[in-house]
Amino acid sequence: MTQFTSSPQRSSDLAKPANPMRIGLYLFGFDPDIGGGYTFQDDVFRAFVQVAHKRADEFVVFGDHPAFPGFVSSLAPPENIRAVALAPPTFKDRVIEEINRAFPMLKRTVGAPGRIARAATQARLDCLWYVSGGAYEAIDIPYIATVWDLQHRTLPWFPELSMNGVWDARELRHRIFLQRASYVIVGTEAGRDDVRMMYQVPTSRIRIFPHPAPRFALDGEGLTAESARAKFRLPETYLLYPAQFWPHKNHVNLLRALRHLCERHEKMFTLVLVGSDKGNESYVRRLVKEYGLIDRVVFLGFVDRQDLIGLYRGALMLVYASMGGPENLPPLEAFALGCPVIAADVEGAKEQLADAAVFFNPCDSAHIAETIHRVSEDTALCQALRARGLLRAHRWTAEHFVSGVFSLFDEFSTVRQCWPQMGPCS
Repeated sequence: MTQFTSSPQRSSDLAKPANPMRIGLYLFGFDPDIGGGYTFQDDVFRAFVQVAHKRADEFVVFGDHPAFPGFVSSLAPPENIRAVALAPPTFKDRVIEEINRAFPMLKRTVGAPGRIARAATQARLDCLWYVSGGAYEAIDIPYIATVWDLQHRTLPWFPELSMNGVWDARELRHRIFLQRASYVIVGTEAGRDDVRMMYQVPTSRIRIFPHPAPRFALDGEGLTAESARAKFRLPETYLLYPAQFWPHKNHVNLLRALRHLCERHEKMFTLVLVGSDKGNESYVRRLVKEYGLIDRVVFLGFVDRQDLIGLYRGALMLVYASMGGPENLPPLEAFALGCPVIAADVEGAKEQLADAAVFFNPCDSAHIAETIHRVSEDTALCQALRARGLLRAHRWTAEHFVSGVFSLFDEFSTVRQCWPQMGPCS
């Protein structure tokens, strides 16, 4: 069982740190089409706004998506939260960013900080939290990094993670960004081990805060199973896989498993695919025709949350075939909505999902098919998966995640007091 390195705090514990700071938060993008990244930031920031008024700290929230100002205003933030909209990066900003990635010491010579560094300096921050997972600008002001995955290292053969300089750019960015971070937040022990081994970040600076189950799934305000079937003209029994069409999402082996089910078990399941195209959908569609599955695969594209809720409720099971890890949000969504889960046995998956899912080898289409067949035939197992999933979904929430981050702020404040405080915001 995972041993969290920082326990969730009670709301009363969030109150007044000994050394109030001016803390920045950077939200990258607020487009629902980016998938789990949007869901995570949306949930965590909403939870943050609900408790920020209990802190003596000041907060400056930066965002660069056109919807950012309206989103923050809609939450009626307390007085100690100020939103700052960042202008889109100019051509000069992009050039500086690329130079800083490749030659991080050069920025000191030419005096060309990036736009996040400029915004953080102008706001006179004591520290900055990069809420979104990934690697961004390494700045001189102390910062907290959030890491969802290091897939360019763990899955370097996929074109979206390696071609056209992507691997090199990611590697340069992560190496400087993570090694410079004051703290690195990961969701699993597997993620912690990756950061430690690949980038030599000391364990003491890596904290485990698991992904929270998405709030929209916990609230469950959406279509019923019957309404979803009627709206999308789906059969009574179907398999669900919500994932954008990237190669590493492994739609191809899932199609082969579906063909295997038809040929070996005479199981005529319908597979419902939800997600926007990231360059691989045409290839998947071509294989659907080649495999004779045109009547068995439904492409729905991007759907809103209300529709997705109904699709989960009506599905026989979620088949989460992605080769990426160590954490993924769709299984948590399915848990919250009572949908049985079978998932790829990738690094970190058993740690995240535990006994609430049944696992398969994502590279073995026959094993995927056998797992689908076994679970579909076992009513008692499906009921057990639903019950365990509901418990798992409520085990770690966005409120828990935020309280963990506040504990990092408090820990850092005892260090930050060792040099002069900045003046008031300009």
